[in-house]
Amino acid sequence: MADRTAPNCHLRLEWVYGYRGHQCRNNLYYTAAKEIVYFVAGVGVVYNTREHKQKFYLGHNDDIISLALHPERVLVATGQVGKEPYICVWDSYTVQTVSILKDTHTHGIACLAFDLDGQCLVSVGLDSKNTICVWDWRRGKVLAAAPGHTDRIFDISWDLYQPSKLVSCGVKHIKFWSLCGNALTPKRGVFGKTGDLQTILCLACARDQVTYSGALNGDIYVWKGINLIRTIQGAHGSGIFSMNACEEGFATGGRDGCVRLWDLNFKPITVIDLRETDQGYKVARGLSVRSVCWRGDHILVGTQDSEIFEVVVHDRTKPFLIMQGHCEGELWALAVHPTKPLAMTGSDDHSVRIWSLIDHALIARCNMEEPIRCAAVSTDGIHLALGMKDGSFTVLRIRDMTEVVHIKDRKEAVHELKYSPDGAHLAVGSNDNSVDVYGVVQRYKKVGECIGSTSFITHMDWSTDSKYLQTNDGSGKRLFYRMPSGKEITNREELKLVQWASWTCVLGPEVNGIWPKYSEINDINSVDANFNNQVLVTADDYGLVKLLRYPCVRKGAKFKKYLGHSAHITNARWSHDYQWVITIGGADHSVFQWKFVTDRKSKEAFHIAPQETFADSNSEESDSDQSDVPEMDSEIEQETQLTYRRQVYKEDLPQLKEQSKEKHRAVAMKKRERAPGSRVKLHFIHGYRGYDCRSNLFYTQTGEIVYHVAAVGVVYNRQQNTQRFYMGHDDDILCLAIHPLKDFVATGQVGRDSSIHIWDTELLKPMSVLKGFHQLGVCALDFSADGKRLASVGLDDNHTVVLWDWRKGEKLSAIRGSKDKIFVIKINPYCPDKLITAGVKHMKFWHKAGGGLIGRKGIMGKTETMMCAVYGWTEEMVFSGTCTGDICIWRDMFLVKTIKAHDGPVFSMHALEKGFVTGGKDGIVALWDDTFERCLKTYTIKRAVLAPGSKGLLLEDNPSIRAISLGHGHILVGTKNGEILEVDKSGPITLLVQGHMEGEVWGLATHPHLPLCATVSDDKTLRIWDLSPSHCMLAVRKLKKGGRCCCFSPEGKALAVGLNDGSFLIVNADTLEDLVSFHHRKDIISDIRFSPGAGKYLAVASGDSFVDIYNVMSSKRVGVCKGSLNYITHLDWDKRGKLLQVNTGAKEQLFFEAPRGKRQTIPATEVEKIDWSTWTCVLGTSCEGIWPVVSEVTEVTAACLSNDRNVLATGDDLGYVKLFRYPVKGKYAKFKRYVAHSTHVTNVRWTHDDSLLATVGGGDTCLMIWTHEAEGHREARHCDSEESDIESEDDGGYDSDVTRENEMSYTIKALSTNMRPMTGVKPHLQLKEPSVDERQGVVRGSRPPVSRALPQPEKLQTNNMGKKKRPIEDLVLDLVFGYRGNDCRNNVHYLNEGADIIYHTASVGIVLNLTTACQSFYVEHSDDILCLTINQHPKFPNVVATGQVGDTGDMSATTPSIHVWDAMNKQTLSVLRCFHSRGVCSVSFSATGKLLLSVGLDPEHTITIWKWQEGAKVASRAGHTQRIFVAEFRPDSDTQFVSVGIKHVRFWTLAGLALLSKKGMMSCIEDARMQTMLSVAFGANNLTFTGTISGDVCVWKEHILVRIVAKAHTGPVFTMYTTLRDGLIVTGGKERPSKEGGALKLWDQELKRCRAFRLETGQIIDCVRSVCRGKGKILVGTRNAEIIEVGEKNAVCNILVNGHMDGPIWGVAAHPTRDMFLSAAEDGTVRLWDIQEKKMLNKVNLGHPARTVAYSPEGDMVAIGMKNGEFIILLVTSLKIWGKKRDQRSPIQDIRFSPDSRYLAVGSSESAVDFYDLTLGPQLNRINCCRDIPSFVMQMDFSADSCHVQISTGAYKRLVYEVPSGKQVTEQSVIDRITWASWTSVLGDEVVGIWSRNADKADVTCACVSHSGLNIVTGDDFGMVKLFDFPCPEKFAKHKRFLGHSAHLTNIRFTSGDRFVISAGGDDRSLFVWRCVHALH
Repeated sequence: MADRTAPNCHLRLEWVYGYRGHQCRNNLYYTAAKEIVYFVAGVGVVYNTREHKQKFYLGHNDDIISLALHPERVLVATGQVGKEPYICVWDSYTVQTVSILKDTHTHGIACLAFDLDGQCLVSVGLDSKNTICVWDWRRGKVLAAAPGHTDRIFDISWDLYQPSKLVSCGVKHIKFWSLCGNALTPKRGVFGKTGDLQTILCLACARDQVTYSGALNGDIYVWKGINLIRTIQGAHGSGIFSMNACEEGFATGGRDGCVRLWDLNFKPITVIDLRETDQGYKVARGLSVRSVCWRGDHILVGTQDSEIFEVVVHDRTKPFLIMQGHCEGELWALAVHPTKPLAMTGSDDHSVRIWSLIDHALIARCNMEEPIRCAAVSTDGIHLALGMKDGSFTVLRIRDMTEVVHIKDRKEAVHELKYSPDGAHLAVGSNDNSVDVYGVVQRYKKVGECIGSTSFITHMDWSTDSKYLQTNDGSGKRLFYRMPSGKEITNREELKLVQWASWTCVLGPEVNGIWPKYSEINDINSVDANFNNQVLVTADDYGLVKLLRYPCVRKGAKFKKYLGHSAHITNARWSHDYQWVITIGGADHSVFQWKFVTDRKSKEAFHIAPQETFADSNSEESDSDQSDVPEMDSEIEQETQLTYRRQVYKEDLPQLKEQSKEKHRAVAMKKRERAPGSRVKLHFIHGYRGYDCRSNLFYTQTGEIVYHVAAVGVVYNRQQNTQRFYMGHDDDILCLAIHPLKDFVATGQVGRDSSIHIWDTELLKPMSVLKGFHQLGVCALDFSADGKRLASVGLDDNHTVVLWDWRKGEKLSAIRGSKDKIFVIKINPYCPDKLITAGVKHMKFWHKAGGGLIGRKGIMGKTETMMCAVYGWTEEMVFSGTCTGDICIWRDMFLVKTIKAHDGPVFSMHALEKGFVTGGKDGIVALWDDTFERCLKTYTIKRAVLAPGSKGLLLEDNPSIRAISLGHGHILVGTKNGEILEVDKSGPITLLVQGHMEGEVWGLATHPHLPLCATVSDDKTLRIWDLSPSHCMLAVRKLKKGGRCCCFSPEGKALAVGLNDGSFLIVNADTLEDLVSFHHRKDIISDIRFSPGAGKYLAVASGDSFVDIYNVMSSKRVGVCKGSLNYITHLDWDKRGKLLQVNTGAKEQLFFEAPRGKRQTIPATEVEKIDWSTWTCVLGTSCEGIWPVVSEVTEVTAACLSNDRNVLATGDDLGYVKLFRYPVKGKYAKFKRYVAHSTHVTNVRWTHDDSLLATVGGGDTCLMIWTHEAEGHREARHCDSEESDIESEDDGGYDSDVTRENEMSYTIKALSTNMRPMTGVKPHLQLKEPSVDERQGVVRGSRPPVSRALPQPEKLQTNNMGKKKRPIEDLVLDLVFGYRGNDCRNNVHYLNEGADIIYHTASVGIVLNLTTACQSFYVEHSDDILCLTINQHPKFPNVVATGQVGDTGDMSATTPSIHVWDAMNKQTLSVLRCFHSRGVCSVSFSATGKLLLSVGLDPEHTITIWKWQEGAKVASRAGHTQRIFVAEFRPDSDTQFVSVGIKHVRFWTLAGLALLSKKGMMSCIEDARMQTMLSVAFGANNLTFTGTISGDVCVWKEHILVRIVAKAHTGPVFTMYTTLRDGLIVTGGKERPSKEGGALKLWDQELKRCRAFRLETGQIIDCVRSVCRGKGKILVGTRNAEIIEVGEKNAVCNILVNGHMDGPIWGVAAHPTRDMFLSAAEDGTVRLWDIQEKKMLNKVNLGHPARTVAYSPEGDMVAIGMKNGEFIILLVTSLKIWGKKRDQRSPIQDIRFSPDSRYLAVGSSESAVDFYDLTLGPQLNRINCCRDIPSFVMQMDFSADSCHVQISTGAYKRLVYEVPSGKQVTEQSVIDRITWASWTSVLGDEVVGIWSRNADKADVTCACVSHSGLNIVTGDDFGMVKLFDFPCPEKFAKHKRFLGHSAHLTNIRFTSGDRFVISAGGDDRSLFVWRCVHALH
């Protein structure tokens, strides 16, 4: 039997020939030590040119494709390709990993760059979005991420002269990024006219915002800011691949093979042309530079063809070639010289090369005509044969590389050729399935042919006597031939004695072991045997080099594996003297030279260079059936097979409920049964989880004992025999660790996304919850010695290991642990960066590196399974206990020795000050000295030594010990049987707690008149428990079989037990001795019941669907109940003992009569009248409501009615115990629910007096005792959990404003669509008809110099401009009239002690100074602001946070974001991109001002907490299914906050990484029901106030409703404000002003007394949306867009801000001479605004929505057009109506006075323009109208002479009509000669240029030409104001754009003298006033 262990020799990488120049750039640098760092394949190489030595970094597992050097030039970052690629930061000196960055990118990492001080690293992924990521690389944390570009990014760089700025470039783009908070915001570089838009390949940043970039055409583009300012043409002949900046200037390298040096201003210094060198590999395509690095006087150059040159600047004509390798193309050919240390390689790049293995250098090279596929050297070392891809082969003389022969006998590639050992023949195997044999001496004449193969030849070997040849082919056949004839040998006998000269075949018995056990694959490309040392090297498709023993006969042999090559390795060969192995990579075309190190037992084994340990042996991938590993212990076997998978996890319930919502919509309308008044509280648990957990039992600081069972953490006080519980988990807890100070405990649970809770053993409150990383469950935990870190292991397939900073809830590092189960994790007490894990065939030593962990396997002979481990007295010492009973002692990672400690596995060990204690399966506790030399003492766990005070009985002697802990003079022991024992040092043992052993517990019965209960379990025991204060097990009896049910007789003397084999017994209830037993059935006995009264009958239900009835006295079966379709689940007798009620698994409810068992049918109404002795059934109308909404996935398994018939307790499959009010009629009744059991609750029973409820859990083996508190015991107390399954369906109340706010759909501006229902083709897409001139061949603008025609008239009359006409250069936002109050709240605040106020409208944050009335603006938001808050902490004065609308949460620029900014200087402090899709609707700062809370509008209404200064997300989770309106931090807290919304109020706590919440509990107040909550405020002592939709305010203490302030307002309470300085509370609501009340009230701290204020706005109903209180003043924002300041003392109202309440604002008209303007809006008002006074002067209520407004030319009249078709003319002075008329039914779209004031034109939606003659007086008779208008009218303009009007229409057509006749003018030449009085049309040839490319869905909606006629401003559906030159007949004209409005601008106008532009918003109901900046002459 061959040895199946791995060989004990190994390989060490000694040299790599090659450099990766293809598909990579900028990957070659000088380190600080003047070494050269680069990469090839999957290896980072550090090459010392002076000593000619290489060091290797081997931390990657796939091709490296990017590299960056840290500014200090010692650390290197490399990025790789792969499905889950990672970045390694490593030290170039020690080649050790410093940090691993992972889990963000996919596909690969294309570029990397460090910033100036080396703290941050930026990376670019190869995914479809080319994600850009900024890392804090030391911590392994992502600081920011964003989609980079839609196309490839080639280079990225930090701006080294400006902080937080980056530049990236790539295919057809360059982007300038700024990093703020967690947001990376790009601006695209503007190529403009300076250069062509093209692909940018590389870049370098310089001072003063200058960036240099290399383009694909060989130009250098120079950027200033984001604009291209100049180009340096022809810097290179073609693409510039690399640019490197250094102190002296810049070096660039291009495809043209030149390197150029430039000074700091990019003036050329010199050029180095590498094409002229005599060295280097010359291919037809010439040389291409991929990387340059300039340091001092040395320049490094890397080329496409894997060469590295070094150039000394002053001697630049002589570049020195320091490294070369094969170039692109696969590398397949490899041969070694038979006598010299030489290797020959040949590649698809046509070259053959000879390498010296001693000098590590290329010594010869020769180019062939064809790609080379294989090579061989003749035995005498004279000839080199090369097989070609075209089927030919060539023989060269090695001495001078001259050709001997060239023969082509085949058409297809030659794969293998070999000389015979005697040198006489050459065998050539090809793709044509044949081997040709040539005679060497006959000048290679063909002498034979082997044609047995059906597939191409892959490998061949000669026999030592040169008489035989064996071949392998592609179909996996191994054939033999006689040589040289080539005859196939079929008789295998004659081959028995053949000796093979070499073994390179992959098939054959000697190499069976190279294949994994069950694989049918051919992924091993090459093998070579070393006969001397009996080792075999293999090379495969996965880039692994493996070392195995030779021969290896059995499949799946053990090996040592070595990474380095990334993809497939094509060949491997031993050198002639077996000193080295040479391997070549196909795709990476590199040559690796490995040193062969024989037997590693040499002394220096302890000092191996670290990298060898990297990929060592008996690796998990070795597949042998480890014959040398002992049988696995049965207990461990069981444990490793547990998966803890659940069909349904509790996390899935909300979704399941949502899915089943539809079903109960109908039911919901019915009144649902109320929840019961009484409640239960967990009192005691009998049980301890020992059967599959270890080391989970500890003493706390105070001497209590902490452990876990089911889903409960238990703190047991052994003096008082009481328990307290941590109930934060909702599923099985699997592990427990204690903090070094013994006051906190960490517990990990089962779950789809399982969580770890760290909680306080005194307060039982969670300190932190960690989740988001472990799937399925957490199986091991450990705290670090300083208590700051926590390590955890998950149950996922990779057993992920995570290291946490648990208080911050931050994941520090994570890594896949092992394929097999890990049992323990321990952090090194002396060095918290190191840890160990131990488990099934696994012992690993880890250390932290950034976001990753680096692990090394423990080095031992054979891998044992480890069950426990501890660190010893120094940093290096580790002790572990194995599954065979040994203790292994480790130093560092080497096994020093083993000591036998126990029989069977060592399950637990504990380190003491001076020694250790261990416990094992043998039931012995052993104390050891500190070196495990002596066993000081042993304690055996036996019944004999049990002390009298024990709370129970030991089930068996020597139980398996699973947990040991020391403290308080005792040893605490937990056993597999679920017992907790305390061992006194002197020997006696006290049993403290016990429960059932492993196996499900189903049977439960309570005694008829004593506080006892009996349980029976699958663990084959029957137990009696005392429920009175002693809480102990009174008696136990072992059964032959497990049992599922039991029952006491009515007088309590006898106890019946049903067993799983179909038998049952009746035992004496005191002694548990048999009275009688029966065995009539085969299936499980599922329920058993004595009849009431005398207990005459016994009903026994079984799994084979019968109920047998026995007469107890005569012990005979007297009846059988037949007829059920399925197994019986529940039984109940009626009071008379005559009737049985039966439930079955098919959900039938059946009735049988005793004693015969005759079936009865009883109508439902009668069933309720029957007096049942017990009720434990789950079917029937009286308990219909107990079935949950999600009943498809969960069963109600048990029920029990209390003896007073009021409360029904149930247990179900999800582990919930619920209480219902009985009878439970109607579906989905309300209930109280308690979580403590983990999976299914199998049984529930009330005690005889209803004082206790006993429940048993199936898999969790526990018996839980709950105390029952009936109604009446009503102290307000924190209850465990009471909630109902579906949200109360009472509607939450209705209010139109709330409904509108809830149903608002927020979309981003970029997705806006037309505001007007336009039809037709857009102007920039219309085909123009040529004009008359053009038809005649006269080009416009090229008329003859002297023309007889009149000169072309002005397009526009420019009468009021004075002499100088100056164009407008820019617009500056000056004023905004508007405030967003209609759908936003709490968005008006005081700043600076009340000197300023802040609010928002559209996408602008506005700060208004109250004394000067000046406004200043924050304009960084890209879309509408929805919420605003200010930071009230004095450390952050005037810090504001605003949240905006967005679309998806993909972190791109349109993602919803929050800006935190300084209100005074408008500086952005941080930008937080959120995962809230749609938008951010509420923000709030915490008490210290450092945290920010945000709420999203996404469907989950996510709540997120941020550290806003760092841009780091602390925690996030789904808030509620329906809209959340507000969430606010408590003013005194950084961890507590409250959220309110549609039928929702929740009280949240931030614990570490997790957000924990409690629903508001309403049940304490009669008839209180959950309504929609709108606002929140806070009081002292944990009081919270929430304002409701009905006008009430609810007052909460913690999360319990304590009172209701009824009708605080008559309508919804929209806003509340808590004053920090005095605690007074301001509320605002919707209310009609009256004498008593108003919409604004000021309350005392407890909301008991109030004072109301009236807002004198003249509105019928006031609706306050925002309040804020300053010094003596209250600031109010209303739904009507007013902001009002109210004096507290005198109640005087002062309106500070006015705006239109409803939009859109359609009409705008500027006064002809003054800086005033009118606006008309949908809210039925026309308002007059004064720009100088910055306020509204007047407003007219029209009673109907207004659409348009116009001033007469003199400014004395105003015409207003209405939505209902009416128009009105007012006199300006008196505001009296001069005339009104309604000739149309549809809205008036535009109205205009003619310049001579004679006519009024009125354009409407009904495609009509009516003319009225004003000189005829105010009766306004229509004198004419324009016909044939194709669509509705948008804008109208009169000509200067009042004779024509131009009309723009909804069909994108512009028409001209005569006035007043209404005749259309179609003659283009006439139209061209008209001078217009004004121009507001968006159509016409003159303005085609205003239409943008992306106006496919949205339109330009309005325009206005300046009075000077030189500019035109436009407004569009995207909310942009644009400024163009006029006229702009060229398409897509250049312009400036101004942002600020929301979507849909409706109108825009210049004021007189072109001083201002007024733009009117549709969606934002705001008016923006922009100051015009005129060009200087």
